[in-house]
Amino acid sequence: MFEILEPGMLVRHPQQEDWGLGQVQSRIGAKVTVNFEHAGKVVLDGTRVDLIIVIDASTTPKGSY
Repeated sequence: MFEILEPGMLVRHPQQEDWGLGQVQSRIGAKVTVNFEHAGKVVLDGTRVDLIIVIDASTTPKGSY
């Protein structure tokens, strides 16, 4: 699924809810760099984590991106 991720997309990490909303910064191969509101910039292995794509950011908790 990581193949569809593009810079600017909003995502959440399924096992790290406390990281908050994240914005994809880049994807090179399976490495996805995401800037999370409470965890900062994190490089993830897209083959190990299925990020949840946020379609409607207006439904995210107050204070999110």
